[in-house]
Amino acid sequence: MLDTDELWQIVDQERASLADLLEGLGPGDWETRTRCGDWRVRDLAAHLTVAARFSYGRVVREMVRARGNWNRMIHDSAVREAELPVAEIVANLRSIIGSRRLAPTTSPHEPLLDLLVHGQDIALALGRERPVPPAAARDAAERVWTMRFPPRPWPLPKARLVATDIEWTRGTGEEIRGPITSLLLLLTGRPEAARQWAEGAGQPWTGVTASPGV
Repeated sequence: MLDTDELWQIVDQERASLADLLEGLGPGDWETRTRCGDWRVRDLAAHLTVAARFSYGRVVREMVRARGNWNRMIHDSAVREAELPVAEIVANLRSIIGSRRLAPTTSPHEPLLDLLVHGQDIALALGRERPVPPAAARDAAERVWTMRFPPRPWPLPKARLVATDIEWTRGTGEEIRGPITSLLLLLTGRPEAARQWAEGAGQPWTGVTASPGV
């Protein structure tokens, strides 16, 4: 796992590079649907600004509004924020570069996990390539593999995962080999995106597309 300072440095780099990507999008791009539920590009972009900007009081109000449902609160608050002008969404993302504010119950690994996975949701939906530092993807994959609280929203694949571009192996069963970013996407319930990312990066992806646990 990355140490805390390394982790936050990469979070800042990811926020800045994603803001650059978003700044160059056309109006239609912002409305593009992603593979992340019913979220559009603009919803995901807005979501990535929320944790570092909302006060605890705002979070409590959003929880009350969502009737105590954490996942609904995350979804609905992002969709409401997404109605801001796109220039303001980008400005909000740039404004949190350097921030270490965390959402309640989360560790410093969650902002990185969010940025890497949702950054790929956005890029893949738009047909763009978005490189990921392997050490950062490994940190995020390890966080998904070991997280107990907050509860992991995705079941772990029933397979042996082997990264081909950095040292990382977890699990048992049928072997799936590929770049660590693809394994991260598989771990977060995105098997087709996992294969798409590997193919787009010109890297091998071997094994089943999705295991019974996904």
